[in-house]
Amino acid sequence: MKTEISIKNIKSKFLDKVEELSEENIYTCYQCGKCSAGCPSISEMDISPGEIIRLVQLGQEKEVLDSKTIWICASCFTCVTRCPKGVDLAKIMEALRQITLRKNVDYVSPLSIPKEVLSQVPQIALVSCLRKFSA
Repeated sequence: MKTEISIKNIKSKFLDKVEELSEENIYTCYQCGKCSAGCPSISEMDISPGEIIRLVQLGQEKEVLDSKTIWICASCFTCVTRCPKGVDLAKIMEALRQITLRKNVDYVSPLSIPKEVLSQVPQIALVSCLRKFSA
């Protein structure tokens, strides 16, 4: 007896939330790998951008939200310009960060930033960091 796998079987609340927040159809991606090949931050990521998309497609919420990749993404849009299907991966990464932040899980705590760093880093960089990485 063969089990038929369809998009209906894989759809999850997590995937629906990502699609709602990003306004992107996750299933448009067919895993060509161009996003990962062109990513300037790939060396710092634990999961490649293409793998993130696949894990979202499969509804693997914990693995995706626990990865540092969604926080490392600089939203530089290199992946977006390289994608032959026009998938806006930067929007998807932002949606994943928002899902985490809405659970009141901060990636960076202002109190954990050393005082030496605070005195050397431009204030606009700190504000930008805290907007992206904290609730």
